[in-house]
Amino acid sequence: MANLREIKNRISSVKSTQKITNAMYLIASTKLQKARAEQEKAMPCFRLQESEMQRIFRRRNDINSHYFYPETGRKQAESYAYLVITADKGLAGAYNHNVLSLAEKEMARHKKVHLFVVGEYGRQYFMKRHIPIEQTFLYTAQNPTFRRARKIAEELLYLYNEGVCDEIRVIFSEMGHGGADAVVRRTQLLPFERGKFGKYEEQTGGYRKEYEFYPNPTAALENIVPSYVAGYIFGALIESFCSEQNARMNAMKSANDNAQELLDDLSVQFNRVRQAAITQEITEVAAGAKAQMKRRRKAKGRSDGAQPPKKPVT
Repeated sequence: MANLREIKNRISSVKSTQKITNAMYLIASTKLQKARAEQEKAMPCFRLQESEMQRIFRRRNDINSHYFYPETGRKQAESYAYLVITADKGLAGAYNHNVLSLAEKEMARHKKVHLFVVGEYGRQYFMKRHIPIEQTFLYTAQNPTFRRARKIAEELLYLYNEGVCDEIRVIFSEMGHGGADAVVRRTQLLPFERGKFGKYEEQTGGYRKEYEFYPNPTAALENIVPSYVAGYIFGALIESFCSEQNARMNAMKSANDNAQELLDDLSVQFNRVRQAAITQEITEVAAGAKAQMKRRRKAKGRSDGAQPPKKPVT
């Protein structure tokens, strides 16, 4: 059994770790609230762009754009571009593992893949496994901004417009309802499904507005698509960042709870060892006192002239 000094050092170490995990919990909570506020500001613009694309499809169904699947249906893609969004560091439970696991499974199904990674954790993961990453695409997962999302969209759209890749897919984590565990999503960013935008009907109290698109609906649509793609990527970056902070909060809360349970066990162990040490000291003191009393009695008998008994003669 460990002695008192070892238990004291262990308790001190656990308390120090608990302070760190508690501080990380508070920091993650603050970042989560800040990111949610930024998302609330940016999402109305993204929804407006989506509604404009829906309005164009409502007015014209014969739009021919390479951003959409043809009316005849899908065609088999040959080359894919994957945008994988991870964190810059760990200590967030299974957040990074779930994203990277799904990304590896998805990319293993295709021969030609262009990989774009957001987050240092994901970059190190793929580099260790010698999976090539686009070298011109290095962004941190912290503090997502629309400017960064627009730059990412430009990189992806360049490959798509030049015919280097046939499909663009995004893999990221999304927060569950009520702060539940994150859900990993794999969405196809380009090309779009026509049915996604063709079911929109504008409700204006019986009056349906008509718009003229200059120079034509197809050109207007293709001007909106880059901003729509950037808005979607920005939303994915913020959602991933919020999911990361929520996962880190849950991980730090679990760490705090485990540390408290460990402290309770160590306190019980410390009290038992201390009680055993005190009992042993009392026993030793009592035994010493008893021995001293015997010595004093013997010494007192000798000083009173008492002779020790003689041995019998044989």
